[in-house]
Amino acid sequence: MTGNHESGTPARTRDLDVVVYGATGFVGRLTAEYLARHAPDGTRIGLAGRSRERLERVREQIPGASQWPVLVASADDPASLDALAAATRVVVTTVGPYARYGIDLVRACAEAGTDYADLTGEVPFVRESIDRYHDAATASGARIVHSCGFDSIPSDLGVHVLHEQVAADGEGTLLDTTMVVTSFRGGVSGGTVDSMRGLVDAAKADKHIRTVMAQPYSLSPDAAAEPNVGRQPDAALVKGSDIAPGLKGVTAPFAMGPVNTRVVRRSNALRGWAYGRRFRYREVMSVGQSPLSPVLAAGVAAGLGGLIAGLSFPPTRALLDRVLPKPGEGPSEKTRTTGHFTTDVYTTTTTGVRYTSRMHAKGDPGYAATSVMLGESALALALDRDTLPATAGVLTPATAIGDRLVERLRDAGFEITVRRT
Repeated sequence: MTGNHESGTPARTRDLDVVVYGATGFVGRLTAEYLARHAPDGTRIGLAGRSRERLERVREQIPGASQWPVLVASADDPASLDALAAATRVVVTTVGPYARYGIDLVRACAEAGTDYADLTGEVPFVRESIDRYHDAATASGARIVHSCGFDSIPSDLGVHVLHEQVAADGEGTLLDTTMVVTSFRGGVSGGTVDSMRGLVDAAKADKHIRTVMAQPYSLSPDAAAEPNVGRQPDAALVKGSDIAPGLKGVTAPFAMGPVNTRVVRRSNALRGWAYGRRFRYREVMSVGQSPLSPVLAAGVAAGLGGLIAGLSFPPTRALLDRVLPKPGEGPSEKTRTTGHFTTDVYTTTTTGVRYTSRMHAKGDPGYAATSVMLGESALALALDRDTLPATAGVLTPATAIGDRLVERLRDAGFEITVRRT
């Protein structure tokens, strides 16, 4: 379904192409700076947030942005979000935690036929977005695209390019598939920590949210129709040899696996299970291939569990709050520029052939690289509509943008490859 719709302002006649909502925040500003440097000439970009004064100050500090309009909008003012959605073809939002501040913007975009992209790693929020606004977005032609950063583009596109190559080679569909975070260097922002606090609190207070977070197909459009492929645990220690021949050592759980796996499984379901009816997917993190890897992997698993437990209890949470970054804080410029990530996705097909895809990028994964991923997602939605999949609703990066996002990220310096192994 196209982005044009029968009610509201037609998407192609909007005043702006992209608006960055949350431009005064840490990642919002990085995204705005990326767009200022890399958007094609003539792209109409605006900045949005609660404070006109702060927006104007940020605008003055971004080279090339002096003429960008600013729009005042706030999560506690639904009318301002309606006006924001009506003014632009695409809204990119970095305002989180999304469960607290995001759902009314999803509503405004879904109703206005405005495309939307965010950085959420909050599974309950995405589930709420699907349940409340998928149908409205489908009717209006809006693409609501969650998780357009390090959560979950390397995962979603890593499996997407595998699927495309396997299909092109006529080698059936995908079976056991594992993403390994092979290398990672970067920092943590206060916004990410605040989202973690919000998820911990919500899970403690609401049994339904705990169920959504635990269910492997919690983002599926039809969980009852999902195949029964056995357990797909989120926090397993996995031998490298169980993933692919030649991989040594033991891998640790990956902190964002519980989010990314559900996004990838939603992509499969939205495509009519094109990846395969026996497709199993998990994510892990390499800790090296030395004889010490079992100990290191167990230490990572214990550390992740300890962090969640620490945020769950007031005494330890108070101590953690004193040392963890605050909302609005983030990694230094040096950390952002010296960071990098590599993810490798391994699969075996129904014909018995093994394939591997790789995504590698320079820059802090959650910030420098994420600003590229979010910025290119926004530009694709705004400028490449005629080449995107003909679909609408609450989508994923692979199902909403797919090959065009792969092309854009390659042009931006990302390595995205597939090989038969």
